[in-house]
Amino acid sequence: MTLLAYLPGCQASRSGGLVEVERWFNRPVLLIGAAVLLIVVSVVVEFEFRSRWSQIGFAAVLVALGFVGLPIALLSFAMGEDGRAVDRKADPNHPDHVLTATDIAFSIDPVYRVELLTGSGWSARHWDLGVWEEAGGRGFFKSAKWSGADEITVFAEKETTVFTVDPVSGRPGEPRAGAR
Repeated sequence: MTLLAYLPGCQASRSGGLVEVERWFNRPVLLIGAAVLLIVVSVVVEFEFRSRWSQIGFAAVLVALGFVGLPIALLSFAMGEDGRAVDRKADPNHPDHVLTATDIAFSIDPVYRVELLTGSGWSARHWDLGVWEEAGGRGFFKSAKWSGADEITVFAEKETTVFTVDPVSGRPGEPRAGAR
């Protein structure tokens, strides 16, 4: 059952996926934790404790699950964000097209993910434009901006990449090298 809840979230995490579906269902640690909790509750409800040792053993297992599961759940809530938003710019011609840059690294070296968000509410979609990091050969990410009507330019230390956005669907086209 947990897998059935996770599959839509996993699918939505791909480029072009629904933002809200990913936000709610692409949480495998929380979904597995909920499944384990439901299994433990069902065992407690259905299990007959015939001896004192079975009661003590079961209590020890519950305490161990609490000491392991509670910190994992708290850490997944605290670290569950997709990074730190660095920049967010709406297209002047289409306010429902928003360009975002997010630092997704959990280390000293920054790693930036640039996405295009289109639509709003439950129909909002995210389109991956790329990930920029020092080790990727593109150089350090500098900025991303709307450079014209339905055109996005991403500036990095060693290259400039341009994307053309379909004005109707909001889907970005293939990247091409831009003028430096």
